[in-house]
Amino acid sequence: MRKPIIAIDGPAGAGKSTVARIVAERLGYIYIDTGAMYRAVALAVLRSGISISEHAKITALAKALDLRFEKVDNEQRLFSDGEDVTEAIRTPEATRLSSPVSAIRGVRNRLVELQRKMGECGGIVMEGRDIGTVVFPNAEIKVFLTASAEERARRRTEELRQKGIEADMSRIAADIAERDLRDSSRVHAPLKQAPDAVLIETDNMTAEQVADAIIELHNARAIEGCSTQ
Repeated sequence: MRKPIIAIDGPAGAGKSTVARIVAERLGYIYIDTGAMYRAVALAVLRSGISISEHAKITALAKALDLRFEKVDNEQRLFSDGEDVTEAIRTPEATRLSSPVSAIRGVRNRLVELQRKMGECGGIVMEGRDIGTVVFPNAEIKVFLTASAEERARRRTEELRQKGIEADMSRIAADIAERDLRDSSRVHAPLKQAPDAVLIETDNMTAEQVADAIIELHNARAIEGCSTQ
């Protein structure tokens, strides 16, 4: 029988990746970071030298990329055309470009197609910007994570510094504000809370506490779905 889909959406720095990873591990589900897929396309655009205004070329590049998530030493890694880009996509440059790249309709159509294929059998925790509204609008469990802009900037700065990447919190805060505006105002698949999603404000919660809340929702709402046959 089909296991539920857990869709986690929210703005940059809300803790989606950390929380989704914990939830997936504790439930034995597959974790899919859709934001990483857009970052991988952004990284490919940076390396190719294509201008962000050349939408047709970027769409063609996205369609040609072989993007796969694989477990390596019990850690999920993202491979782009066979290269492990898990760390490379987290640079400030790739992060800044990922939002305008994600606003390109052809790129979104291609990656949504891949994301739906990854989750078609259920038993996944998928996080991003439009999972509960566009990718899986019929997901059994939908959550919208948020936090104050200040807290999100602090978290992102700390994350980068822990990875040895020099980061200025004021610049990070400005980048987050710009990305919030772009993500929420884009024409195609804007960032917004699904009407049936549960809102969780995470400012005063640890990642484990947020994961506990989502697992409680899962345990309360998980219903045996249709057969995957």
